[in-house]
Amino acid sequence: MDLEERLALVRRPPTEEVLTEAELVALLGKDAHPKHYIGLEISGLLHLGYLLISFKVNDFIKAGIRCKVFLADWHSYINNKMGGDLEKIERVSKYFEEAFAFLCPGVEFELGSRLYEKNDQYWKDLLRFSKQITLARDTRCLTIMGRTTKEKLDVAQYIYPPMQATDIKAMDLDIAHSGIDQRKVHVLVREVFPSLRWKVPVAVHHHLLAGLQKPEGAGIDEDAESDKVISSKMSKSKPDSAIFIHESAEQIARKMGKAWCPEKQAEANPVLEYARHIVFHETDHLEVVRPEKYGGTVSYQSYAEVEVAYLAGKLHPTDLKQAVASKLDTIVAPVRKHFEGTKLFDEVSAIIREEGKAIAA
Repeated sequence: MDLEERLALVRRPPTEEVLTEAELVALLGKDAHPKHYIGLEISGLLHLGYLLISFKVNDFIKAGIRCKVFLADWHSYINNKMGGDLEKIERVSKYFEEAFAFLCPGVEFELGSRLYEKNDQYWKDLLRFSKQITLARDTRCLTIMGRTTKEKLDVAQYIYPPMQATDIKAMDLDIAHSGIDQRKVHVLVREVFPSLRWKVPVAVHHHLLAGLQKPEGAGIDEDAESDKVISSKMSKSKPDSAIFIHESAEQIARKMGKAWCPEKQAEANPVLEYARHIVFHETDHLEVVRPEKYGGTVSYQSYAEVEVAYLAGKLHPTDLKQAVASKLDTIVAPVRKHFEGTKLFDEVSAIIREEGKAIAA
């Protein structure tokens, strides 16, 4: 595979940003197998947003890049995932590893706690990094874990951004990959690492899949436009806003039927977004089955065709929802079948149910 083909795979949607393009070109030009990672907090069952992550990881693997999924157990603990129960986090991390091993054959894994145990320099490097930034600069990064200074935060949560930065140094990474919601910490890394004479990674940020509900009008930070996108992303904490990879055809259809899908509007339309980023990533057409009196069955060969028809009012929201729901069911069917009836899935499901009851109480 030549350089242009490798670059095309890294740039391919859902990629939204590469910091920087010139550095990426130089990296792929000199290194056949640079080291990549994406860090994941351990929290609940996987939804379509994680499927989007797997698409991007597979693009990296095809490009000859060594890909690693970092199972961020201590980050999850700091951010109160799974009720801040490390034992539950560890058990659910096995589910994350199993899922991504299935979705991304060839990917490597690193558990945060194991990385820290085997790396004598980690905590020294964490302090070295922290000495380079002010508390105010650190606080600006708290949105990477969905937090703001308006909340009551413990000291450990302020350590989260420096830890995420130090993880990159500890794994000697060439490419730091995340959703666009993690951009702030990667920018911080790229600003601080040169002063410490640490290797500066290329940062690749992918699109965040929106939730099914009407987008929120304001973001986490009122002065940060990008946080409006973050606040509206698909979230496990809002079950009706998310389609999970284990859900049945009926469940997917029900949720899609209730989705926000304003007629003749493409902007902030989650159903069109799923068509673009999931359906047409995995298939080459979208078939809309409808009675002759409503135009009859039609097949669209690209997302652009779907959007043009929708904006012109030639494709009704109901028909679009039904077509996208059907395709999503087909796409998640293999991973759903992989976990169906397994001891691991049953155990994780029980943990999630317990967690839901605890939150409700």
